[in-house]
Amino acid sequence: MAATLLPTTKSPPPWLLLSSERLHPVYFSVQLPKFNNSNGPLCSTSKFRPPLAFPSSFSLNNVVDSNFEASTLREICDGHVPDHILRRAEEIGFVAPTDVQRQALPVLFSGRDCVLHAQTGSGKTLTYLLLIFSIINAQRSAVQALVVVPTRELGMQVTKVARMLAAKSAASELGQKSYVVMALLDGGLLRRHKNWLKADPPAILVATVGSLCQMVERQFLDLGSLNVLVIDEVDFMFSSSKQVSSLKKLLTSYSSFSNRQTIFASASIPQHRHFLHDCIQQKWTKNDVMHIHVNPMQPMPSCLLHRFVICDKNKKHQTFRSLLLTDEPQSAIIFVSEQSEKSKKAGNISPTTMMIDFLKTSYGGYSDIILLEEDMNYNLRASSLSEVRQGGGYLIVATDIVARGIDLPETTHIYNFDLPRTAIDYLHRAGRTGRKPFSKEKCVVNNLITSQERFVLQKFENELLFFCEELVV
Repeated sequence: MAATLLPTTKSPPPWLLLSSERLHPVYFSVQLPKFNNSNGPLCSTSKFRPPLAFPSSFSLNNVVDSNFEASTLREICDGHVPDHILRRAEEIGFVAPTDVQRQALPVLFSGRDCVLHAQTGSGKTLTYLLLIFSIINAQRSAVQALVVVPTRELGMQVTKVARMLAAKSAASELGQKSYVVMALLDGGLLRRHKNWLKADPPAILVATVGSLCQMVERQFLDLGSLNVLVIDEVDFMFSSSKQVSSLKKLLTSYSSFSNRQTIFASASIPQHRHFLHDCIQQKWTKNDVMHIHVNPMQPMPSCLLHRFVICDKNKKHQTFRSLLLTDEPQSAIIFVSEQSEKSKKAGNISPTTMMIDFLKTSYGGYSDIILLEEDMNYNLRASSLSEVRQGGGYLIVATDIVARGIDLPETTHIYNFDLPRTAIDYLHRAGRTGRKPFSKEKCVVNNLITSQERFVLQKFENELLFFCEELVV
């Protein structure tokens, strides 16, 4: 039996480790051919650590020439995506392609499996949704596309965009059948979904791993007609001990499908070449899988301004209040650490509760301060997000549950009251701002640290290639 390369709680696979965590780094460089492409290379030319052996098909022939510069999404999608979907996209405001759409869509339309590796807010969701609409048949009553997401919040967001595209355009033809999009998410009404799946299966299913497995194991869901599988935030799911086993089963069962197309997406795929190797070895993708790495030398949007304030631990709240009064943020997310199990058992107040109590008594900038954390009821989290999207300015106190995939384009400031544990977590927290497409508006990521934590932040700067300036409050 072949040894599995999937992660375990004890020893994650090499591609989930940052360079500083590898025990025996080995470097060599590959010089890729040059392209007349102003949007950056299709594949990274940076140094990487090889696996023991690459399959012969994993070569520079995987690079696709993209000399053609399309100025609109329609130019790229014409002849692939139905015209009424393109009209609807234009009505919503999706007209000019982002870098990842310009580079990835021609590859996806050719039928190749793909790893979409691009900045937060770069348009990966729209990229794979346009592929899905180019393949599925609205007349067919079967699940033809499956998008697997790690959290309910990301699932709600993907579902919303898919339904917006699937909605009847102003110029739609009469009698045209619309695409059905269903969300099968943790905390949802699975009993109602069971009946729906049996009576009228949706063409597109967006699901969290837990809910998906429940439906498949109880034989309420048939994936025999699946043509497209998307795994969003793939690195997060592979590093989660709760999700990786079920995800492995799904990928293994899907590998037997001859007529399949698989897309993995994330802003962060450490050791991505090892990941590609694992995908081929485990048959999660076809041998000619393509890695689309947009702007590898700039993992985060250029519109972000990173700053840090050094203060004593016992003066952190007062320093933070002074920073808020100076910044006067329009809309902000404050990240605090999650409460440990030991702290919960001791009956201590959680960091989120302490922060909200402090803000309500010491900072009058906002009448409503919103909480988003993993331990909250699913419906409460959904209600909080709905309030944010309906209102104007907001102040959100959150744990890392918010850092993956949630799209709040009006966010102008991020405050790391507690530093994240890893550089990857920093990237995703920072990626909750600077999300307005094609906007040059500067957004701010502030870090409150003690002098002892300065080296941790410097490590993040080195890993993610950004500069953080010191601020005196």
